[in-house]
Amino acid sequence: MSPFKSSLYWRVLISFCAANLLALALGIFLTQSFIEYSTAVEINWSNLAQGADQAYERGGSTALTEWSLQQRREGIEATLFENGQSLSPIRMPSSMQASLPSWLEEKRDMVLQPWPNLYLAIQQVQGSDGHVRQLVALSRTHSRLRQQTRQTIFLAIQGGLSLLFIGFVGWWVARSVAKPVEAISKATRRMAAGELSARVEGQGRRAPEELTQLASDFDAMAERIEALVAHDRSVLQDLSHELRSPLARLHLILDLAQRSSTPEEASRYFLQAEQEISRLDDMTGEMLALSRLEGGIPGVNREPVDVTALLGESVRRAGLEAKERNITLALIESAPAVVSGNELLLERAFDNLIANAIKFSPHGGRVELKAQAVGSRVDVSVRDNGPGVPETELGSLFRPLFRGSNASRADGHGLGLAIVQRVVKAHGGDIQAANVEGGGLRVSLQLPLAPDEG
Repeated sequence: MSPFKSSLYWRVLISFCAANLLALALGIFLTQSFIEYSTAVEINWSNLAQGADQAYERGGSTALTEWSLQQRREGIEATLFENGQSLSPIRMPSSMQASLPSWLEEKRDMVLQPWPNLYLAIQQVQGSDGHVRQLVALSRTHSRLRQQTRQTIFLAIQGGLSLLFIGFVGWWVARSVAKPVEAISKATRRMAAGELSARVEGQGRRAPEELTQLASDFDAMAERIEALVAHDRSVLQDLSHELRSPLARLHLILDLAQRSSTPEEASRYFLQAEQEISRLDDMTGEMLALSRLEGGIPGVNREPVDVTALLGESVRRAGLEAKERNITLALIESAPAVVSGNELLLERAFDNLIANAIKFSPHGGRVELKAQAVGSRVDVSVRDNGPGVPETELGSLFRPLFRGSNASRADGHGLGLAIVQRVVKAHGGDIQAANVEGGGLRVSLQLPLAPDEG
């Protein structure tokens, strides 16, 4: 995922930008307040007036103008007045210029504050020539700090505030990220140590969206792995349990074959051993198939499959076995019904259903098969006219390795219907089994039609 599409990326970026802007604004405010507070010292207006008079006596208006420019760089607008006339230019608000003559006529020293942070000083000074002149000075504050000093103070405050805010934001972001990452890391280490029940939960769920999703994905993965491992253990236990009887029989058959007195008798035992080995091979293959289906069938290719045509192919393949037992396979014609699925898996499911129906049908019986589209799904049913299943056993019919009270009527391992159920579930369908009035068992399954078939 691109970082520019990540909300966590933007959250961190915006947080740092906001911290810098806040630090800048607060720094400007504090710097200004600090300078105004720390440099609010009284200017020596008398010395300033003496300096202006000495400059004027030394070089006239030209020298006074140069002195005024120097004071302006210091933040003070000042000049001398004589007989009510300015001896060099001075910048002054027009509202103050109107009142200035009356203030000068008072011929006394005064410091006025007409506006906040603006001071007007009038100072009497007598020169060496005996003339009395008046200093008129304007200052925004009483500050005499140089520009360089103000910049240094501003940069120091701004740098300190930036470090403070960025440090706080960095701590907050690191804390919000580190806690869920640590929780995920702990859960990972616990799971790696064999504790398959380890989950993130808790702190991992109180985190930014991306880390919350990561914690959820980890928990889902851990739950899936735990289920798969538990299933594999269960399959292994079931398989080891089911293999004991045929292996014991095989051991006995081989022992009898060794003790046989004639080659014909030994050959008969070896034929039985071959049959037991074939049963072991079939059982192992079905258990492995069931295990793969239980695992969720990752990477199964899906394609349009005509269920009606596929069911007809399964009936054709089972025809020879049905003929040997004089069983009629009746496929009720219906229109094509296309689903999105895996043809090989569906074929195996139909083969298992038909084989199961043939096994439990009496000699000369009848098996009816039907595929019919109903709304957004296709219903497939296989009915035999065998003994059926006791009602108390219907709920366990699709359980792996389950063999009911009628199991003695036919060979099997109790895996055929379990595999059918897994295939149907993997295709988003459902399956049921019910006894039919008049005898027999009907197994019905429903599969969702392909989108363009619904």
